[in-house]
Amino acid sequence: MKRTVDQLIDEYIETYKLQTIFNKELRSKFSLYTYEHGERIGDQGGPAEHLYVLVKGKVKIYTTSEEGKTLILSFKTPIELIGDIEYVRGGSLINTVEAVSTVHLLGIPYTALRKYGGDDPAFLQFLLKIITDKFYVKSNSLSFNLMQSVDVRLASYLLSVTEDEHELEQDKKVNLTDASNLIGTSYRHLNRIIKQFCEEGLIERSSGGILVKDRKGLEALVGQSIYE
Repeated sequence: MKRTVDQLIDEYIETYKLQTIFNKELRSKFSLYTYEHGERIGDQGGPAEHLYVLVKGKVKIYTTSEEGKTLILSFKTPIELIGDIEYVRGGSLINTVEAVSTVHLLGIPYTALRKYGGDDPAFLQFLLKIITDKFYVKSNSLSFNLMQSVDVRLASYLLSVTEDEHELEQDKKVNLTDASNLIGTSYRHLNRIIKQFCEEGLIERSSGGILVKDRKGLEALVGQSIYE
């Protein structure tokens, strides 16, 4: 993770019209944070001290049970808040957040947020909308994980972690253990589905992971990515 303060902050504020959400005092407290693919932005149960605004890239959000099993909840792209529920609740991080690609976040300490935004109508209205949307998406995601077949969940996961052709050119591979944990199935069952996908020409298996070969075929299988 890198923390920088530069002109990019003003560019992101203008791009996403954040001046209509965050007042002048709040905007002056922004810092720009950069995370690379695979870096964790926050760990479930860890301290929550900043509100982050996702302004570039994609993050993966998942939860871990007491037994150590993980389950994917969603993937998020701009514009999105991280640490908003924790800000309201005053507790530790609810889920683990990990960068899927290069990620830029505008961060502001909770202390400044409470001082300058605690009674700001524009910010509070935006916060309410984001939190409401999150609970709606989480409810749908958990329902899909219970109701959808493993092949649909795997196809959706592959679409979510391979964002575009540029990523494929960089030969980014999907870790199979990570995939089996996150979509909530056994490694053995996952292997059966992978073999099926390979035979259908949707993916290609290589050492240590798999590569997506036919995104349109996966999209046809999924209909709509359940993790986004």
